[in-house]
Parts: sequence; structure tokens; C-alpha cells
Amino acid sequence: MPVTLRPARDEDATTVATIWESAWRDGHLGHVTDELVAIRTPQDFRSRAAAMTARTTVASADGAIAGFVTIAGDEVEQVFVDAASRGSGIADALLTAAEQQIAAAGHQTAWLAVVAGNTRARRFYERRGWTDDGAFDYAAQRPGGTINVPCHRYVKRVAADSGRVAAGG
Repeated sequence: MPVTLRPARDEDATTVATIWESAWRDGHLGHVTDELVAIRTPQDFRSRAAAMTARTTVASADGAIAGFVTIAGDEVEQVFVDAASRGSGIADALLTAAEQQIAAAGHQTAWLAVVAGNTRARRFYERRGWTDDGAFDYAAQRPGGTINVPCHRYVKRVAADSGRVAAGG
């Protein structure tokens, strides 16, 4: 299936939110607290998707948005694909784009957080050359504070060494 990547536009936020909510539930229910599930409402996904448009790349297949990736500095903050498009190469294309964007911004290493129990996502990242850097608590934002979510931090070197030789040697 041919995949087209492009920067997200404001009008994409509703579709991104719909994909995000569904895929987030697939990967997180049973692995995060009920408190976090309760605040991840459709409105929460819509408002968060609208706020991150400038940092989001969408993937289209057959003319419809099928997934997205969002970066924040050196973090691959979100990467989700519509259930019907999983296994089609869209996640690979999105993750490659994120790695390239992070490298182009001058970062040597990228990182992302995966909920500890999401073994499907963890296997995907490992197949893509990401390394589990250990368990940590990810601070998920909520009104009035944060909720600590048990995750694993995955890292990957995204920029090649410059190959420069020190002067005077």
C-alpha cells in the first residue's frame, strides 16, 4: 500500500484524535491506572491533537489518514496507526520520519516511552533497532498535575558521528 507522509494541518486534528484514542486504548487498557483511563476522554484526545499539530506528521494511504507521529525535541512523543492499517508499513514510515526529523534538529539520540505491558509496541521498536534503556515513570499530564505511568524508555542513535578528526593530532 503506497504511503504518503506530510506535515499535519489544523483540519487533521479530529482524524488524528480518533486514531489516537482508539489505538491508545488498544495499547494501554489493562496496563495503566483507571485514573489515567478516566481522563483520556474523546475531548482530551481532540484538544491534545489540536495542540500538537505543528509537531505532527500524518501518513495517508488510499487518500485517508491512517496514522501519525509527533515529536517533541528528541522524543518520539506519539506514534499511532489505525487498527485497519497495522502491519502495512505505515508505522515503519512514520518512525523513520520521526528519527530523521530528530536527527535533522541536531539530536544524536532519540527516545520514546512505551507502557510496560505493551509487548506488541515493544517488539516493534526492538525490531526497528531501538534499545530498552530501562524502566521509569512517565509523567502523563492531567488537569492539575501529572500521573506517573510505569514505562520503559527506548533509545536509538539517529545521527551518524560527524567523522571529524581533532585538530593537532
